[in-house]
Amino acid sequence: MLSGRQSFIFQSNPVILGHSAVGGPFEARGALSSEFDRLFDDIWMGQDSFEKAEKKLLEEACNVAITKSNVKKEDINFFISGDLMNQIITSSFAARTLSIPYLGVFGACSSSMESLATASILVDTESAKYVLAGTSSHNAAVEKQFRYPTEYGSQKPPTAQWTVTGAGAVVLGKSGIGPKVTSATIGKVVDMGVSDPFNMGEAMAQAAVDTIETHFKELNRDPSYYDIVVTGDLGKIGHKIAEEILEQDGFHFKEGCFKDCGMLIYNDNQPVFAGGSGCACSAVVTYGHFLKEIERGNINKILVVATGALMSPMSYQQKESIPSIAHAVSIEK
Repeated sequence: MLSGRQSFIFQSNPVILGHSAVGGPFEARGALSSEFDRLFDDIWMGQDSFEKAEKKLLEEACNVAITKSNVKKEDINFFISGDLMNQIITSSFAARTLSIPYLGVFGACSSSMESLATASILVDTESAKYVLAGTSSHNAAVEKQFRYPTEYGSQKPPTAQWTVTGAGAVVLGKSGIGPKVTSATIGKVVDMGVSDPFNMGEAMAQAAVDTIETHFKELNRDPSYYDIVVTGDLGKIGHKIAEEILEQDGFHFKEGCFKDCGMLIYNDNQPVFAGGSGCACSAVVTYGHFLKEIERGNINKILVVATGALMSPMSYQQKESIPSIAHAVSIEK
């Protein structure tokens, strides 16, 4: 059911029947390493390119989620996924392997919640019985495409962020046991005129604020409704900006209730600059950590606001500013 202009309240509360998070060796040394279903000890994952390694990550996450859901792959109606590679080749090539009817999406690092929101709409409207939603990113593949190959050893400023090597996936169904998707707010594109590809947090902060405020207004809620409101990958810079704007606009969070996936995934002694980023950032933290926290009974309601910078290598080389977006999905026990 549409609530306001851009929010949905799901009448059937689609159930997350299975969820998974897989990661690489750097994530294995992170703060949430125990929450992953599988961790690889080699960034190549036995492949001959980083792009193939990322495909393997996504395939592994999807297969684990399917296995945990106890749903046969042949019964899944659609696979919805997106990633950061040109023409979302990771998702498309993984779909080739999975052989599930496929819808590719692109929301940059917001793809995790874009795919989950889309999957929830399909299940809630009975347009599908089961939907698989996922996303992935690979540090070395992203560096090669958007910045410089890691072999160059290029210097980065403190505002830069570390792309997560990992993948996350969920299987949704209309009934069963598991956390429930209760609502979603689809974001608008916001452009603050930031053109620095090493400062994604500042570029995406206002998009996060716009979606969070819209979600609360259209659903007639306030921050106290949720145990946790977590942004995707604003990092230290963007999260601080977003928090200050929300406070100024009258949205006050209790201490420890407003978090960021990019600030949670790694340890303080890891050289990640302003924090984690990438499509896998919000995916693995949500599907690997927060869903387990719901299942453990530590939290009951969470709003995940995945953020994405909608640039391409071509656009930033042409000195375009960075348009950004954020999609919010609420998950409840």
